[in-house]
Amino acid sequence: MVIEVEKQGRENSQNLIRRFTKKVQKSGILPRARKNRFFKRPKSETMKKRAALRRQKLSKQYANLRKLGLKE
Repeated sequence: MVIEVEKQGRENSQNLIRRFTKKVQKSGILPRARKNRFFKRPKSETMKKRAALRRQKLSKQYANLRKLGLKE
């Protein structure tokens, strides 16, 4: 969605900017842009499984190191 504002007659730049900001606020572009700013794609099933297996493997390694007294 493109918002265009043209200068009208002898309108000064401050009024032009004011009209533009009002149009942007009414259009709802900013809330949508802020919502998508930190969007992360959902992980695929295989990636979820790989991450879970990796967490299990690391937790076993840490538990083993704790038993040996090498990790607190």
